[in-house]
Amino acid sequence: MGAAESLGSVRRGLRRIAGALALGGALCCQLPTSSSTSAPAVSTPVNTPVADVGEPVDRRRCPVDFVRTTPIPQARERVIARKKKAWERSLGGEAAAKPHIQARLTGWPRHVLVDRATLPTSDHEWLLRLARDTWRGLDALTDRENGLPLNTVRFARGSVALADSWIGDYASCSDIGLHLIAIVAARELGLISDQEANAKIRRVLDTLARLETFRGFYFNYYDTTSLERTSNFVSFVDSSWLTAGLIVVRSAFPEFRERCSALIDRADYDFFYDRASHRLSHGYYTDPGTRSPYDYGMLYTEARLGSLIAIGKGDVPQEQWWDMVRTFPAECGGQTSMPVAARSKRVDAHEVAGGYYEWQGMRFVPSWGGSMFEALMPTLLLDEPRYAPKSLGANDRTHAIVQRRYALQELGYGAWGISPCAKPQGGYGEYGVRALGAQGYEAGVVTPHASALALSVTPEPAIANLRILAQRYDIYGEYGFYDAVDPRDGRVAYSYLALDQAMLFIAVANALNDHCIQKRFEADPVVQRVLPMLAYEDFFD
Repeated sequence: MGAAESLGSVRRGLRRIAGALALGGALCCQLPTSSSTSAPAVSTPVNTPVADVGEPVDRRRCPVDFVRTTPIPQARERVIARKKKAWERSLGGEAAAKPHIQARLTGWPRHVLVDRATLPTSDHEWLLRLARDTWRGLDALTDRENGLPLNTVRFARGSVALADSWIGDYASCSDIGLHLIAIVAARELGLISDQEANAKIRRVLDTLARLETFRGFYFNYYDTTSLERTSNFVSFVDSSWLTAGLIVVRSAFPEFRERCSALIDRADYDFFYDRASHRLSHGYYTDPGTRSPYDYGMLYTEARLGSLIAIGKGDVPQEQWWDMVRTFPAECGGQTSMPVAARSKRVDAHEVAGGYYEWQGMRFVPSWGGSMFEALMPTLLLDEPRYAPKSLGANDRTHAIVQRRYALQELGYGAWGISPCAKPQGGYGEYGVRALGAQGYEAGVVTPHASALALSVTPEPAIANLRILAQRYDIYGEYGFYDAVDPRDGRVAYSYLALDQAMLFIAVANALNDHCIQKRFEADPVVQRVLPMLAYEDFFD
């Protein structure tokens, strides 16, 4: 299982390196009402051959073009929710409809901020308070009729009045998947009873049965008021997080096993798989009926969990996992760092494109943008330090350490945790630690969910950082942390994003209750099939 120092050729593996996708946008950055008619401006694969091992390096030859972008001809992601628009008009327009949308929610905050003096001083009680408050918000900002979480609720500074707020009553299928997991986590923490959890899950499953689908998959966005789809796009990564949620539910609630299994089984991920390139596609546009030109070719992103699910289900072969690039070869210009030991090596009879970066003496395999959720979102469900200690697990810890040191030492921030999130001035931004990414997002604001994700690998610094955020900045409200703060001037993004809040809550639940959600996911037969292969690899041999 060790690395082979010399393999006859690297052509086959490197031809299968996909242009890395700006994955933060894949999950939550693009609103369903976006007027964009093309994919994000990201790189596309260039399947030119590269040099054999031992041959002189030709830096003009690289399987990836980091600069060029490929538009999607006539691709239309946006779909108008016509029933919703007619309903709004019948009430007098969007503004007149807003109180009716609010009335569908389970709750609404009374105050913008909590008194910092009421926050507990012990670590355990602090995490428990954070879990309670965050769950209260996740539950409150849910449609009471259909159980779907609302993607975004944004408040004006100093006010939670409806007139000063914006309600994003839509949900992605990843929002729904994470919400299902959050319900299980709330039950595991004793925040809700078995009966309450059962009722909430049943309501979501009943709603899923009513939603329009395509070849067994859900569309990327739905209006949570009318339940109309608002996207023509079927996303691989978002679909996989919904499948992950169903896996957790069927593991935790046997009474839902049959319903969840039916939804899991009908989602055949072979639909996204290219058998020639061994890559999984970014997704599929039903209008005009075309596959996205972008693929998931880098291993170390949040999409890796979807790869494991697809392999564990038997929908795609193991080659898909081993053919994802760990680090791009040096021939690929425009990288943030010069790769070290970027070569083809053999891992358990598979040829793998390996290598790593170095920063201040630390070695790591990069993500695309250097964001925390690319690195650590999969650890919400999978204990990578346990099952992949020499590869993913070691990499997870290093990414968390570099995130902390970079923010505190290089940027001079008072807190750390950089990942895609809401902007204080409005909108959404893709942020990361540039040194940690092959292309690297720019540093920007700090988001609490990034610190929570680090609880799985650096718990003490993560808890301390969450406390600093709550004490130093006006960012902690009735429903827990708001989405982001700019440490340079203290401005806060007074938004609750369903995905970010769910990530934070699930991470805290794992920390409080002995990896409770990870154990539920890992116990499922789909996951059990792929766990052994994670132990084979050493990123740094």
